[in-house]
Amino acid sequence: MLLPPIKHNILVVLSLLCFCCSSKKEEIKPNKPNVIFLLTDDQRWDALGAMGNSIIKTPNLDKMASNGFLFTNAYVTTSICCVSRASILSGQYESRHGINGFRTSFTKDAFNKTYPAILKENGYTIGFIGKYGVGNPENQPKNSFDYWKGVNKHQPDYENRINDSIYHYTDLVEGYINDFLNTADKKPFCLSVSFKAPHVQDGDTRQFIPVSRYDDYYESDSIPQPETANPKYWESFPDFFKTDQNIGRERWKLRFETPEQYQESVKNYFRLITGVDDVIGNLLAKLKTLNLDKNTVIVFIGDNGMFLGEHGLAGKWYGYEESIRVPLIIYDPRSNPNKSKIDEIALNIDIAPTILGLAGIDVPNEMQGIDLIEDLKSNKAKRNSFFYEHTFLGSPQLPKVEGVVSTKIKYMKYIEHNYEELYDLTKDPHETTNLVNDPNYKIVLKKQRIIYNSLKQKAK
Repeated sequence: MLLPPIKHNILVVLSLLCFCCSSKKEEIKPNKPNVIFLLTDDQRWDALGAMGNSIIKTPNLDKMASNGFLFTNAYVTTSICCVSRASILSGQYESRHGINGFRTSFTKDAFNKTYPAILKENGYTIGFIGKYGVGNPENQPKNSFDYWKGVNKHQPDYENRINDSIYHYTDLVEGYINDFLNTADKKPFCLSVSFKAPHVQDGDTRQFIPVSRYDDYYESDSIPQPETANPKYWESFPDFFKTDQNIGRERWKLRFETPEQYQESVKNYFRLITGVDDVIGNLLAKLKTLNLDKNTVIVFIGDNGMFLGEHGLAGKWYGYEESIRVPLIIYDPRSNPNKSKIDEIALNIDIAPTILGLAGIDVPNEMQGIDLIEDLKSNKAKRNSFFYEHTFLGSPQLPKVEGVVSTKIKYMKYIEHNYEELYDLTKDPHETTNLVNDPNYKIVLKKQRIIYNSLKQKAK
């Protein structure tokens, strides 16, 4: 258990970690912008005030969204951390980068084509903080970074003992951010920060473990159950999916099986996100103190979504909106966007090209994503659908699924079983009715199959 709550004074944390604070720096005006990339773990698109959630408290992210670009239809191409993070770094689909599990690392050549390595080659100081999450921990590219505060394991722990006290990992991440900024040289920098929050603590019965000072947050709120939490939606799955060996169902029993579990789990999930939001607020203030605020672009995204009981599931992996849709904000203090909410589809594979574009660096041909900022300026046709794939493990634990996603129609195919799903998202946003056998959608289904086969080939 956590020790009694400590006063949230980041200076105390920094001193215990031997971090040093510096006085206000001289104003730095590099030719290229600094970039801070922020990644949360398992944060779904609607766990954000700016995306219409009236309960969660995320004022700092909401302010960035209102003063930057908020992509309202942002998705991941594979909803599992190891693959999504590889896609974020490389700008590639799983089908191309080839990382579909937790034990496959980037080769040296492949890492040299990721956005941090390319930035370093072009004169940037690069730093990394938090969960790296790609491949074997012993193969993490810590020596490639100028500043490295990763963890030598697949997943950090929320509770960390330092000098006989327990510190939450979100607080440690904040300390590392301050340390990096205090010691950054005058070259432009790119700092990549990967929070553990709001991921669960695997193997711990408490699952979601927020900082104790947030215990009172959401205490008086009642979180409404999602429509598809009704047991009939779990019962409607085919037999190969509807099994207690399905990991999504196993984890549902740990978190959402009773109304009491549901309230506790979702509130703690929200508390973890609010903790991250507070760190981001302090980061913005720190940048201003150091006169770095006017030339530092912040990119924020979740690595994948998260079922909070929908369809009788917990976790991610499958192609439903709760699993694959994420928050995405690009805040550039150098620009004043005419429109803050962007409805075009954005993907995790777009992060690397966008960061390189911000730095004025040509995007390598190997990258399959697009520079989102340049795309907004262009008049060319926008992306209207994308290929989705998840092939880790397989049935019965995680049935493999591929498909096509747009904002209007979704087609998914469980490739081990040749089982198809078709949803009309304009009429059925919660994906309650599979239309594969509906004669009125026969032509739509045929078209989606053709698009699926085409996009699958292009993803390679």
